[in-house]
Amino acid sequence: MPGKSYDPTDRRPIASRERKIWQRLAAFLAERGVSPNVISMAGMVAGIVAGGLLAATSIAAEAWLQRGLWLLAAVGIQLRLLANMLDGMVAIATGKASPLGELYNELPDRVSDVAIIIGAGFAVGGLPAFGYLASCIAVLTAYVRAVGKAAGASDLFVGPMAKPHRMFVLTLVALAMAGMPQEWQPQWGAGGKAGLPALGLAIILVGGLWTVARRLARIVRHLKGTV
Repeated sequence: MPGKSYDPTDRRPIASRERKIWQRLAAFLAERGVSPNVISMAGMVAGIVAGGLLAATSIAAEAWLQRGLWLLAAVGIQLRLLANMLDGMVAIATGKASPLGELYNELPDRVSDVAIIIGAGFAVGGLPAFGYLASCIAVLTAYVRAVGKAAGASDLFVGPMAKPHRMFVLTLVALAMAGMPQEWQPQWGAGGKAGLPALGLAIILVGGLWTVARRLARIVRHLKGTV
């Protein structure tokens, strides 16, 4: 008797999955036997590179080079998100969805989050302490979701600072830093070292704590309903 196929029930709701261009790309990859796990790892590489590019803006000597690094970092962040979406689509299309695939999906995600957020902390206009704190909160939001899933709770992808929201904030920051004249860029703090990247990280910090609180509240309601 053939084994029962694995059906992932805890998928992040992403409207972009319904767009024809991504469905065709997923079908293209599936037809050529590209492994969903390879796509997951490629997304992690894109995230690590994006984090490195963000950090490198603080040592770029020329303004044009700094702008180029910001722009490439924004592209890297979006490629990371694209890979995160496509790995699941390809897994479903090829019938290769599995618990192991979920592991490949989750762990690279956490590495990417940490690399990008800490990279933003070391970027020009960022604050390393904010980067470290925001990365911890990002991991905590995912941890709480995993705990809730293990407890049987559902619909735990709520924000306001889930993964797509965090990456949206940092993409906006990177694009603003790439295109905004330096004299327009806000600066504050000792020596004017803090700027838009620090503000973006502060938003991720506050929004992340709110997200943790909302997810915990849903888990508590679920557990009380099972008593």
